[in-house]
Formats: sequence, C-alpha cells, structure tokens
Amino acid sequence: MNTTDCKRPPMNEYLTIPVSFKGYFPFRIGTTSYIYPDHIIPNIEMLAPFTDEIELVLFESNTATNLPTDTEIEAMSRIRHDQNISYNIHLPIDIFLGDPHIDVREEGTRIVKKIIKDTYPLLPSTYTLHFSLLNRNGTMEKDIKSWCDRLRKSMEVILETGIPPSQISIETLSYPFEWVERIVEDFGLSICIDVGHLILNKVDVQAYFTRYLSRTTVLHLHGVNDGHDHASLSVLAKERLINIVENLKVFRETVSLEIFSYSDLVESLFSLKECWDKISSKVNVTF
Repeated sequence: MNTTDCKRPPMNEYLTIPVSFKGYFPFRIGTTSYIYPDHIIPNIEMLAPFTDEIELVLFESNTATNLPTDTEIEAMSRIRHDQNISYNIHLPIDIFLGDPHIDVREEGTRIVKKIIKDTYPLLPSTYTLHFSLLNRNGTMEKDIKSWCDRLRKSMEVILETGIPPSQISIETLSYPFEWVERIVEDFGLSICIDVGHLILNKVDVQAYFTRYLSRTTVLHLHGVNDGHDHASLSVLAKERLINIVENLKVFRETVSLEIFSYSDLVESLFSLKECWDKISSKVNVTF
C-alpha cells in the first residue's frame, strides 16, 4: 500500500483518537501504520500515544517508498523509546516462497532477509509472513506436498539471518492451516491468526482459537461486510465479537486491528472496549 501520492493535510489537522487505549487490555492493542493518508512516520507519531503497538505494513516489496529508510528506522526507534510502544512487522505479500521457480523464491527470501536485517533494531514483537498458495504467475498451487517442500527450503534460507524462529509468525490465509502446520512445528515458528480471513472464508473461528491460540503471537482482527474484510469491527454481529473477545481473556500477546482508516479504527476500538467491558470487571479507563 503506497500513500505517497495522497493529498495530505498538515498533521495538526488530523483527528486524534478520542482517548488512549494503552494498557487497557491484558493484550497489547495495536493497529496498522496506514490509518492516516500520509507517510509511515506521521502515522506512527499520531498513533503512538493511543495504542500499545503499531503494525508496520510493508505489503509491497516492489516499491521503494514502501520500505523504510535508515532515517525512518531511526525515527521509529526514537518514537518507540519516547512513547513506550512496540512494533510488529507485516512482511511483503507480493513474494512467493513456495513458487516452483527458484529465482522467484530466492528473490522472496532476499527481500525478507533484508527487511529483517534493516528493522531488527526496532525490536519487533513478531514478523508476520504469508505462505502464499499463489505462484507469481497467478496460478494456484495444486501440488501441496511439493509446495510445502519448497516453503521449507525458503524458511531455511530466511533463518540464516539468525532470527529466532518463534519471532516469525505464519498467517492464516484462505487454505486450511493444517497444510503448513507441520512446517510451523518443525521450525518452531509462531502463528498469526487472522480472524477476518477466517470469517471471510466461513471457517470455524473457535476451532482455530482452540488449536492455535497458545502458539499465536499476533492476532489480526477486523470486520467483514458483504464479502469484504478489513472493515470496522462494528459491522460484526455483537454476539460474534463477544465470542471472539472471550478467547482473549487469556491472551497476552498482540491484537492488531488490521484496518486502514481513522473512522474504522475509532469504531473498532470502541466496539472492542464495549465487548471487553461486558466480560470483564476492569474499569480503569475514564471516558
């Protein structure tokens, strides 16, 4: 996602989140670095006083403006220290670590290794990675065993960076996670449960919580409306959201509201708070 060409008002004209949610939940609450129509640093500066963590969204590897510069990394480090926030990093989604062509896989592992090297000073809580079932040419992989073998080889290369395997979280996508579960286990990787993806694909969310939450380091939470995800949580049925939040009572990692606008973020924060308050006696935030 590239916001370089957006028309941007001065930062003092952006709306701020009405109240801070830092420390309100037992888990770290975060959102993406693309809430305001601006570059990554202004987004972080606007969000840092109000959330525990920020998901640095590096979806596109083929645009230089999407990857942080050394100067931006230094600014993020300063904000992390000054505002007491943490980061998690969503690695590019336009890489294909299981592609049949070795040059495509090598390009993907090179990009991942570079991002890990450049951003490791930020002490990210996790690096979220897609095991895409698509190949670069747009075809869907059908030979799952061969695809998994290639994913293993790509992970071996990525782990040459020396990063602890548990600091990489593999995201639940549109296929059954069981297909890659053995890879996650064998390498000691973590899991990113994307609740919106599960809802969109009509998967049993509770079954994923039961099986994978203990190995999850980041949970992506967003609404689904008319077949489109990454919407406000307010579009979800209240009972469904309460059921999701019930599972988070024992969760101590990161919940990232993976949405991309100010209005959706504010609605989602208050929807989440309302549901949390229904199941919790915690009342230490004053409105």
